[in-house]
Amino acid sequence: MLTAVFWVLAVVAVAAGIAVFTVDSMARATVALAVSFVAVGTALLLIDAGYLGVITILMMLMEMGIMAVFMIMYMMNPGGLMPMSMLHNKRGALAISIGAFVLLAAGALLTPWPQRRGEPPSDVTRALGEAVMGSKMLVMMSVSAVLFATMVSALVLATGRGRYDGDEAPAAEDAGGGA
Repeated sequence: MLTAVFWVLAVVAVAAGIAVFTVDSMARATVALAVSFVAVGTALLLIDAGYLGVITILMMLMEMGIMAVFMIMYMMNPGGLMPMSMLHNKRGALAISIGAFVLLAAGALLTPWPQRRGEPPSDVTRALGEAVMGSKMLVMMSVSAVLFATMVSALVLATGRGRYDGDEAPAAEDAGGGA
């Protein structure tokens, strides 16, 4: 059952990733990207990589929230629903992507991968944190709380003023008879 769910999530992740470049609006591309990475994060949870799965899901949802705020604040089409093409320089992009795929596939297939020695630690998440952060784990945990508070503050400040930074919307001026 877990294998079937993993493969369904893999297909969803790839299909949503393809949708990012085939849909006709920024809003739809943003949602497709979020779906793709949530599927990847859920697949990581299924293979007992809980820390990486949760971090992937949380990071992508926060990133999509920030992206939505900036879309509303700065885009000419804040809803992002006007049709547009997400593909530019199709031939060049196709050549580069095929070249990158061949290079990465060759590297994965031709690299002499090492064999596992020993057993994994009892607490894989702790071992990963110590390997990545070393003795700076407490500092990084404190910094992450500060960064999260900064993102929340930026969202609150951005939504309080709105898109026009305190000025009235152009539609409201036009409705007043052009005074």
